[in-house]
Amino acid sequence: MGYVTPEEIRQAKEMDLLTYLQNYEPNELVRVAPNTYCTREHDSLKISNGKWCWFSRGIGGKTALDYLIKVQDYPFTQAVETILGRTAARPPLISYRQQIPEPPRDLMMPELNSNTKAVVKYLMGRGIHPEVINFCLIDRLLFESRQYHNAVFVGFDQEGVPRHANMRGTGSESTFKGNAALRGTMGSYKGEVTGSDKRYSFSIVENRSAGTVHLFESAIDLMSYATLLHMTGRYWKQDALLSLAGVYKTKRENVVPVSLSRFLTDYPAIKTLRLHLDNDEIGRGAAKGIMDGLKDKYEILDEPPRYGKDVNDALQRRLGLHRQKEECVR
Repeated sequence: MGYVTPEEIRQAKEMDLLTYLQNYEPNELVRVAPNTYCTREHDSLKISNGKWCWFSRGIGGKTALDYLIKVQDYPFTQAVETILGRTAARPPLISYRQQIPEPPRDLMMPELNSNTKAVVKYLMGRGIHPEVINFCLIDRLLFESRQYHNAVFVGFDQEGVPRHANMRGTGSESTFKGNAALRGTMGSYKGEVTGSDKRYSFSIVENRSAGTVHLFESAIDLMSYATLLHMTGRYWKQDALLSLAGVYKTKRENVVPVSLSRFLTDYPAIKTLRLHLDNDEIGRGAAKGIMDGLKDKYEILDEPPRYGKDVNDALQRRLGLHRQKEECVR
């Protein structure tokens, strides 16, 4: 087994993955968006903003050293020696840190429908209260796409510019009975609109001086929690509500989602985080990452739903909607 010095390890850790691949394995890089790449070998391994994540395996990192060890299965010493050997033979001509940040991407919103009947019906079918739905429609946080009648949940930056959008299918067997390819699939469709910036995910901040923010994995979970508050007679817009637009499994500790980091910067009055993430391995792991990463700066309360997988599941159980679905299946 070889030996590497602490100084050599430090030097190897300075090489980020994008710089490494651009200089030494350029054929492995595939550009999928203006500032996002994947590798030719692993299309679920995304590289963006100085970090990389292999989504299908739930692992990630920043450096080329992490990549060689976690993805290419290099022994630690061999990974260090590989990076130092290549940089000694040919110093990098391209460096991620030297690149000028690209301007914000344009959000390619779908063509919108003239009405929102399908979206309203779908959300009410999941137990969301009409008051919460109407608030989102009036504040232009919620739309319906024209082609497939998807629900479109929009996030804005501080200047009121739409920067992120998530779509969720609302279809049913009857809605798409004329198209067998769509039947039974559109109701479960989930996806981000092209050009979405995950830092600006769906949120409701009616009280800009709120000291508490509630965190959810999805916009529907956020609206479900607002509905639960409304059902108990509480003012559901008193605190800030933020969807993280999904979380992923990672072996790293202290992982704070980019949407939350941005939100806390934009709203410095926030002192307390209340986590309502899913009751599964990924949700519990994400909650731990947030608590580990921010426990020294904020009061953090981990409050997953008491019943069911997520907040919407808990709402549907509260309303008895899950029993109706079970009866329909029978």
